[in-house]
Parts: sequence; structure tokens; C-alpha cells
Amino acid sequence: MSIKSFGAKILAKKTVKKIHSWTANPVVTQQRVFSQLISEAKNTQFGIDHHFAEIASPADFAEKVPIRDYEDLRGYIDRVVAGEEDILWPGKPLYIAKTSGTTTGAKYIPLTKASMPSHIEAARNALLCYINETGNEKFVDGKMIFLQGSPEMTEKNGIKQGRLSGIVAHYVPVYLLKNRLPSWETNCIEDWETKVDAIVEETRNEDMTVISGIPSWVQMYFERLQIATGKKIGDLFKNFNLFIYGGVNYEPYRKKFENMIGRKVDSIELYPASEGFFAFQNEQKDKGLLLQLDSGMFFEFVEADKFLDEHPERLTIGQVELGTNYVMIVSSNAGLWAYNVGDTILFTSTDPYKLIVTGRITHFISAFGEHVIGKEVEQAMQDAMQEFGFSISEFTVAPKIETGYELPYHEWLVEFDETPDNMAEIASQIDKSMQRQNSYYFDLIEGKILQKLKITPLKMNSFNNYMKSQGKLGGQNKIPRLSNDRKIADPLIRIQA
Repeated sequence: MSIKSFGAKILAKKTVKKIHSWTANPVVTQQRVFSQLISEAKNTQFGIDHHFAEIASPADFAEKVPIRDYEDLRGYIDRVVAGEEDILWPGKPLYIAKTSGTTTGAKYIPLTKASMPSHIEAARNALLCYINETGNEKFVDGKMIFLQGSPEMTEKNGIKQGRLSGIVAHYVPVYLLKNRLPSWETNCIEDWETKVDAIVEETRNEDMTVISGIPSWVQMYFERLQIATGKKIGDLFKNFNLFIYGGVNYEPYRKKFENMIGRKVDSIELYPASEGFFAFQNEQKDKGLLLQLDSGMFFEFVEADKFLDEHPERLTIGQVELGTNYVMIVSSNAGLWAYNVGDTILFTSTDPYKLIVTGRITHFISAFGEHVIGKEVEQAMQDAMQEFGFSISEFTVAPKIETGYELPYHEWLVEFDETPDNMAEIASQIDKSMQRQNSYYFDLIEGKILQKLKITPLKMNSFNNYMKSQGKLGGQNKIPRLSNDRKIADPLIRIQA
């Protein structure tokens, strides 16, 4: 055992013990975080405008600070980006994370001296929890790759700007720098396809033990490795046994990944965003993600079905229930206040508090009142893949309303690895799963308002070509699983021509 791996085991035990100290007291922990946030920000422009000095409880906060999305908060954020101090949080932020929003254009999210450590510690703690649980620490001596955006930054008004993943790259611990790939020069390549090819050349002869990234882009890396070497990933990297991912559900990709690797490998799911590192998987046996209640973020939750009500009830951590779909609202030491992240989540445990991401509040299909969400379509696809044994590269779902004389339907646009012969059976299986999960969808099918879904198979690389056409190939960009219009579906269809 190397000194590095021995030290990792000791640190892992200490970290897990520290995590247990706050998971055992979730309500008290969140109340402490809440009080610290209000106290720190009461003299900022936002704090003055919203009477933070008069706020003593979450109920006071809910009364004085309305829920906002990015556009609602933009007036304050623009002033931060312009270099003004003490607007959302004391002083200026260390960085501005620039991200392409899924519901708006470019977003500029402040990262402060207070908030930055939580992004680093959460990722580190996910690995340490894995080491403590499994006893597998050997990977720390091998090479690790994190597929991410360029670490290059610009500076405007005294604040550095860049992609979150690129900013985080500047905080890799010294003891991991020699293990980390790709090189700085390769990581700075902007064109994603050129970058992946360069990463393939840098890593093909290395002892890769950990690979991390959004599954769709890691899939591209694996495919190009196989083309370049003619080997399965597991034969090429014999000590590769841990895949770390976030951003999208891994399950639709799992079968294909295991085929490309040639064996099963452990995986850890992360839930990071520019707005905060919200949760991570801390147990291999449990797919729920541990909510980070002690990381400078105060969480509120609104039932998704009631979110559009005029004054929806805002619940704190001690009030949530299992099995209810919530919109997650965050206030943080980055200067975000009652901020609608846009994600919907569902708690799988309250001791400790663990969740799964069920979709986006703006990503749904309800063209006819069916209220279909991301979790449902992903589960239906997963059921069909298990039943029929096919694998896919990507898929998305959209309503098909204008159909001539036939009933409207949901169109599933699927990029199969190999187009199956039994498409009708697969479509029927998926439709049955959707009807089981969603009573509204069932009623619409039974009432002859909708006909059963139809699958449109797409050519290989259709999704990559679409993302490239949108200037969003690679990095942290991802395809929405479903949408309430045809803005993604129709261009994908046109690509087939």
C-alpha cells in the first residue's frame, strides 16, 4: 500500500465521521446554515432591499423573499458582473461561472470565497465515502481523467470568468496533479472533437483507474478509444474500476458502457451545478444522493404540482415527505436567494436525507394535461432495455400534435446502437410502462385523446450532430430527455434527410 492510498483511507474514515455528525441533526444543521447566511448578507444590497435585519426564521424569509429564477435575479447579477461590491454577498465574487442555460441564454453565476470550497469538498468526499465503504483505495495511485470544459478564463471588471468545470480544474489537490489527465494544454482545446481525439492519444497507453464525466461525452471518448486501439476499454485499462458521472441518468447508458468496457465497474453519481454542489452518492448499495445540508446552502422545497400556484407553500428539510416530486429552491453563500435551480427531485430517504433528480420543472410534456416528467420516460426506456436487451446512444421525447387525421401522440426519437427488428413490441412495452407510471397519460390513452406512442429511430450520431449545430457539443451540455414542443425534435428529424 502506497503512502498516498494509506493516507486516503485515514482521511476517508475522518470524513465519514464528520458527515455523520450533521446527517444525524439535519434540521438543526439547516437552521444554523440559514442563520449564518442571513447574518452574513444583511448589509448587502439584496439584504437591505429584502429587510434581512428583520428575518428571524424561514417563515420570515419566505414572506420577504420571493422565489426567483435566473431572469428574475438578473438585475442583481448584472451588477455583480459589472464589478459592483456587496450586491448579493459581501465583497466581489472570486469567479463568475458562465453556463449555457437550459431555459435561457448564457447565465453568469457568482462563485464566492465562501462558496468555492463546497464544490471541491463535495467531489472529494464522494470519493472518500467510496473508499471507506468498499476498502478500494488503489485507484488513487493510477491515472484519473475528468472530461470537462477548458480551464482557461477571462477577466472582466476584476472578476475571472469561465466554465465551472474549468474553474474547478484550478483546485485539483497537489497530491493528485501527477495522476490527473489530460494535460493542461489538451484540456484547453475548445473544439470538442479535436479535444477528445487528443485525450485518446494522451491516455491510450496510461494506467487509467478513474474516468469521470457526463455519460454521453464519455461514451464518445470510449468509442474513439476503441476505434484507435481495437480493444475493449477494460482490456486497454486493466485497473479501471470506477466511473464517476453527473448531469444525466446513467441507467440508459449502463448496458452500452458495460459492453464497451467488457465488465461491470463501480459508479458514483454526483449532483453538481454552477449554483452549488447539491448532493452525491455516498453508498454503492443505495442510488439515492446525499443532500449537502452543511455546505453553505439553505434548501426549500415546493411540491411540483403546486409550483405554479400564486403562493405555493415552501417547505424546509424537516417538512418534506418521501415519494413527492418537489422543485428545489436554494439560498447560498454564493449570493443566490430563494433561487429556483429548475430541477425537480424526489426524496428516497429521510434518515439521512437522500434524493434522486426526477427532471426539470421546464422539461416536461403536458400538451394534453398528461404531466409527463423525465423520471417516467427514463424508467420506461430502462424497462424496455431490460426486457428486450437492446442498447441506445441517446433519446428524447416530444409531443406530435399536428398529425392529419390520426390522433396525436408522443414521439420517442431514439438513436439505437443497432436498430431492432421488433420496434412495435418495444414501443408497446414503453407505452405500457408510461401508462403504469402516469395516470393522466393512461386516462388520455383510454379516452382516445392520445394514441399510443411511436418510436422514430435516428441515424448514428444524430444527437451529436444536432448538438454541434447548436454550438453545444461536449463539455457540460446535455440533451433534455423531453420537451413540451418540437424545438429539438424537428431539427433531429431534419438531420435524417
